[in-house]
Formats: sequence, structure tokens, C-alpha cells
Amino acid sequence: MSSSTRSAPATSEPTNNKLWGRIYGRVGAYWKGLALAVLFMAGAAATQPTLAVAMKPLLDEGFSGAKPEYVWQVPLAIIALITLRGVCNFFSDYLLAWVANNVLLGVRADMFEKLLTMPDSEFKKGDTGRLLNRFTVDAGNVTSYATDVLTVIVRESLVVLAMIAVLLYMSWELTLIILVTMPISVLISRAFIARLRRINRDTVNMNAELTRVVSEGIDGQRVIKLFDGYAFERKRFAYVSGRLRRFDMRAATSDAAMTPITQVVTAIAVAAVIAVALSQANSGTLTVGSFAAFMAALAQIFDPIKRLTKVASRMQKMLVSAESVFTLVDQASEPETGTQTFEGRARGQVEFRNISHRFADAQTNTLSDVSVTAEPGETVALVGRSGSGKTTLVNMLPRFVLPTLGQVCIDGRDISSLRLGDLREQLSLVSQDVVLFDDTIAVNVGYGALHEASEQEIREALRAANLLDFVEGLPLGLQTQVGENATRLSGGQRQRLAIARALIKNAPILILDEATSALDNESERQVQASLETLMKGRTTLVIAHRLSTVQNADKIVVMDAGVVVEQGSHQELLERGGAYAALYQMQFRDE
Repeated sequence: MSSSTRSAPATSEPTNNKLWGRIYGRVGAYWKGLALAVLFMAGAAATQPTLAVAMKPLLDEGFSGAKPEYVWQVPLAIIALITLRGVCNFFSDYLLAWVANNVLLGVRADMFEKLLTMPDSEFKKGDTGRLLNRFTVDAGNVTSYATDVLTVIVRESLVVLAMIAVLLYMSWELTLIILVTMPISVLISRAFIARLRRINRDTVNMNAELTRVVSEGIDGQRVIKLFDGYAFERKRFAYVSGRLRRFDMRAATSDAAMTPITQVVTAIAVAAVIAVALSQANSGTLTVGSFAAFMAALAQIFDPIKRLTKVASRMQKMLVSAESVFTLVDQASEPETGTQTFEGRARGQVEFRNISHRFADAQTNTLSDVSVTAEPGETVALVGRSGSGKTTLVNMLPRFVLPTLGQVCIDGRDISSLRLGDLREQLSLVSQDVVLFDDTIAVNVGYGALHEASEQEIREALRAANLLDFVEGLPLGLQTQVGENATRLSGGQRQRLAIARALIKNAPILILDEATSALDNESERQVQASLETLMKGRTTLVIAHRLSTVQNADKIVVMDAGVVVEQGSHQELLERGGAYAALYQMQFRDE
């Protein structure tokens, strides 16, 4: 079952110092709020030793009756100190939450910007669960743990330092015992840090795997039900959940073990303190009030020390999540090799010159010395068996795929010299897998940044796509929500919405990728009629398996195993009796 999981991609592990610098470099951008938070933390920390110091005069003078005014002064002082501590803690927590949320906003904005500009090849790796986990879990962990760690380190360190100052004031001999045992606790804590980081990295990876499994369960719920995949999916989920539970338990065990071990060391120190204090009391060098104040300060120092030792676990979770987040932020964007722009609208000549291509992990070429030309306004169809390289070739036009050898030209200009935005402005796409956003029909049809489509333009595009009557018949018309993945629309309606969107863009070059292959006959006729309107006056590249849909193409290019084996019109290729004729006769028999 282990084969069902995917290992995280190997990356060079960033150094801790670099990660710390990147995290707190972002936090430091909000230094004013951070500085105020630290001031309030210092105010809260200053109240704690004051309570301990008050024990000495209270016991030595208050209970003896020497200072009767202590009856009302001490209780009021305690109320004032606790109130001050509460106010300082509130404002420090609020300011740190403000910093954390602003940092999270910036981190997620950078991540999403990178997501939009990543090369098409990165999305084909199928690591959707990992990507989603980085946005929903890892980014939140980085910012929340960053402020938590900062809070603990600053606030508790200030408390510990203040308490140590009180302890030294009360008795430097007893304090020396405490200071000798503290480094032992620190060394014990460090012994767990490396283990915690390994476990936390495994937990992050397994969380991403869990997201993927659940996402596939949601997307594939119909297949699971129809093909009785319940047992298989339960087994997959149980495997990932079990691994996640084991990682969590290992982390919990290591985290929990630190506290009792540290407490044993602390107990030894306290026992030594009591022994020395009793000796000093017997010799008259230590009063009851001084000892009580010392023990009160000592008792208050344990909690901040414990929180400081436990912060190691949070630090490791923060660093592991930061690795994941910054791996995405540092991902290479699409290569912007071009500097030239199109002046106006392209004529629409498309030429693939001696194209060869091999994917990075492949042993053989996907394409080998392929040359195809489409003149302005022509319709060129690419046909052939699955895996013959049709989609790879066409994907070179918008530079989703880059050729290993050869050139792709528009109007005689190598597209690698053009800016990506200018290149893609000349292209439009209608594919079998229509992508519509969970928004209104108007937003989906007028989608894009080329211009703000007016309502009249949207209506005209819908009319040309034979969909206006349907839209106007809906209760909300253009403002109707299409739902997630446009589940409220039929396949034919989704295709015609995509056609209307392409009409709005009005690009001179059109790519049709199996635009009607998944439709029934009636829907196909409606969509085909809409496509004929869309194709008028445009250079059109058609990828098709159904040869009946490309009989009227100006040129049909037959591909097999990454090479062009035939080119010509439908009638010419039939008369040759070659590969196209064989494919056509095979489909005709099947139909």
C-alpha cells in the first residue's frame, strides 16, 4: 500500500539561519506593532517579580503587626499588579495577532502570485494536495508559530531574567545552585530538537498526502460508487491516517518527555536550595520572609522555563512549514524570454519549423522534426492515435511546452522573442475540459483582463454561441451562478459558454482541443454550429479524434509516434489510401 503515497520532491534543505532570517524578515516589516507588543510584554513581565518581592515585608513585618497599614495596602497592590498584567497581556496579544495576520496575508499573496506564474509542467506533476496544504496549513503554521515563538522567547525570557535578579537580591548563594542546573535542562531540551524536526517534516508531507486522498475521494465519488471502490478508498485513507497518527504520537512522546525530565532536574535543584536555606536559617543569615520571597520567585520561574523548553517543538514545526512555503515561493516562474510586442492584431500565420521535443524524464522524443504551416484564416486539423504528439505540438503555441529543437512562428516571428502576454493575446482556446469559475455566467463569458466586456457584448457573444435563449430563460439571467466546476450546466452548455468567452476575446488564432468529443449527438451539433461562427476569419488549429468533425478542414495533418506521416485535404488523403484512410475506415466501421 505504500505505493499509493508519493514522496516529497527532493530539495536542498535550507539552513535554519536562512529560514529564521526569511521568516522574521517578513515579521520585522511590521516593526512598529512588534515594538509596541514587546513593550507591553515587558510591562507584563515586570509585574511578576514584584509579587515575589512583596512576600518578604509581608511575612517579616505584616504578620508581626509592625506595619498595620499592610492590611489594605498589600491587597490593593496585588489587585493593581494583576490588572496591569492583564492589560499588558491583552495589548501584546492583540498586536502580535495583527502582525501575524498581516504577515500571513503577504505570504499567501506571494504564494498565489507564484502559483499563477508557475510553468505548465509543474501542474502536470499532480501534486495538488501538496499545493493546497501549503496554502491552508503550512502558511498558517509559519505565521502563527512565528509570533508564538517570539512571544514565548521575549515574554518568558524577560520573566526569567527578572526572577533571577530577585533571586540574586534575596540570596546569591541559593541562586548559584539554580544557575548551575539550568544549562543541564537546556542540553536535555536540545537532545529532542533534531528528532522533533524530522517527525514534523514527515507530518507535513503526510498532511499533504491526506489532502490529496480526500480531494480524490470528493472528485471521484461517482466512480467510487459505481465501481464499488469503497474498500480500496478506505484502505488508502486508513493507511495515510495511520501514518499521520504515528507521526503525531512520536512528536507527542518526544514533546511530553522533555517536561518530566526537565522537572526532575529542577526538583534536584529545589532540594539543594532547601537544604542550603535551612542551613542559613539555622545560622541566622536568612529570615523566614527572605526565604518565602526566594521560594515564591523560584516557584514563578519554573513555568516560564518550561514554556521556553517547550517552544523548541513549535520552532521545529515553524521551520518545517517555512521550508514548504518558501519552496513554493522560490519556484521558478515561466521563462519570460521575449522582449518584443505585437503591434496590433496578428495576421494569423502559424508555422512549426522542424520541431523536436523530449520531456525531461522520457527516453524517447515526443516529437521528431515536425513541420506544419497554417496560413491566415486556414483551418488545420491534427489527427492521429493517442500519444502521437498532437497536444504537445499545439501546446507549444502558447509556450506551455518549449521545443527541444526547432522554432514556432506567428507571422514569421519566433514566438520565443515575444513577451508572453503579447503572445497569448493573439490566442484563444476551447477544449474538451472546459474550465469555468464558480461565479456568474456574465463573469465567465467576459473573463480576462483584455477589456471590460459590456453586457451587450456578452449577450452578443452568447447569441453567436447559440446560448442566449437558454440564459435569458434563467431566473437570474446573466447573473446566474454556474456552481463549482459549472455543475449546474450540461456539457454542451459549458462548451458554448467557453465558445462565447473565446468570441469576446476575438483572438486571430484559435485552438480547438477535442472541443466536441465528450458530447452527445444533439449537443455536438449545437456546439459545432457555434464553433463555425467562432472559426470565421480565424486561423484554427483543431485537435480531433472524431474524423467526421474535421472533414471540412483546409488541411489535415496525420501524426503517428511524434512524426507527420501525411498532410492534405480530406478527399486527397482518402484517395491516397494511407494512414488517414485507414483511420477513417476504422471509425466508419465502428460507427
